Amino acid sequence: MPDDPTQATVTFDIAERTMWAGRAHAYAASFALLCAHPVERLLDAAEVRAGTYVLDTGTGTGTAALAALARGARVRAVDADAGMVAAARAAGVEAQIAALPELPFPDGEFDTVLGNFVINHVGRPRAALAELRRVLRPGGRIALTLWGARRGAGQELFGRAFAAAGAVVPEDLPRLDPVEDFGRTAAGFAELLREAGFTDARAVELEWDHRTTVDEWWGGAAAGVATAGLIVTSQEEGTLVRIRQEYARLAGEFATGEHELALPHIALLACGRA
Repeated sequence: MPDDPTQATVTFDIAERTMWAGRAHAYAASFALLCAHPVERLLDAAEVRAGTYVLDTGTGTGTAALAALARGARVRAVDADAGMVAAARAAGVEAQIAALPELPFPDGEFDTVLGNFVINHVGRPRAALAELRRVLRPGGRIALTLWGARRGAGQELFGRAFAAAGAVVPEDLPRLDPVEDFGRTAAGFAELLREAGFTDARAVELEWDHRTTVDEWWGGAAAGVATAGLIVTSQEEGTLVRIRQEYARLAGEFATGEHELALPHIALLACGRA
């Protein structure tokens, strides 16, 4: 595989940057709450404790970094989006702008690197893992989460609403170059780490119900957050109204109260040693 990025990977990375730009507040109020669920498991897998020097990559609004700080770890964090970095800093995280696969740190700088739902947002996942291994000390730990091939029923809610409403999916959604892709299973994720030179690599599936409300979950998509948000915000007004109606109807399947929802989700957690 060539070391230089292809046009497809450059296009993917540009699309990802555009998707998240200016959406830190909307993300914090919606999808960040979903992505917080595996954080303690992520830190356990990375063996984060008092005194551990941690790098949190793709920190977003700083959820995993703050959890590591709460354990007494020393933490640095990076994110590609300036708004996310500003939000993380405001929360008390030492964060700076940087994007995988290029990090502004010396070789062997950290005891642990974390990536909570980050590897799925980079156009060159193998190059990203090589860079994460570079900044780890020998024997240091890595722990990553990823949305995998197997999805919970809650993860299909927006897709079902789009289909029922006749939504048109934009052609310019971020799409990973097939040559860069990998098996989105526990076995495939662990193998990706082994390919990057990590030892003792293993991965497991995590399942949980995301507790939210009808309006909170809709709010993230309506504000353009993530792929669902790109689809929602690209529709004509009539289609948008139908999507909202179908979403409300289908959300009833997950209702736990008048407005509360429990959305089943599935993700992958992988860890290894440099």
